[in-house]
Amino acid sequence: MALDQSFVGRTYPPTAPYEVGREKIREFAVAVGDENPAYTDPEAAKALGHSDVIAPPTFVFAITFKAAGAVIEDPQLGLDYSRVVHGDQKFAYARPVRAGDRLTVTSTIDAIKSMAGNDILDIRGEVHDESGEHVVTAWTKLVSRAAQEG
Repeated sequence: MALDQSFVGRTYPPTAPYEVGREKIREFAVAVGDENPAYTDPEAAKALGHSDVIAPPTFVFAITFKAAGAVIEDPQLGLDYSRVVHGDQKFAYARPVRAGDRLTVTSTIDAIKSMAGNDILDIRGEVHDESGEHVVTAWTKLVSRAAQEG
């Protein structure tokens, strides 16, 4: 069943604040194999003009995808998550994510398309810090595969 086009433009309430910790950043950098010292050494980050360690660019996916759960789990949308694969991910940064940031995410459905029986859902996550400053926008594309006939 195709997703309801009337959901395009729907915005979900912001998430509770997520506090970015140095250790979470370090663990993520190690997990993705990025040895940039700005991700693990506060002095190296300060030498580059940052107030504390910064996060690798894809770090924010963990919080924006969790926030997209409000969209994914919306019973009115009718998305069958058992058929979903991750199609694409993009980020546009206003500034790096820093240790100590308290970030909220507001998710909006940007587009719903049907192609060859598959539903393609584009979710935009706007990430702000506790002062309201825009930090990053993340776009997540999910593909709900068509049911196999048989």
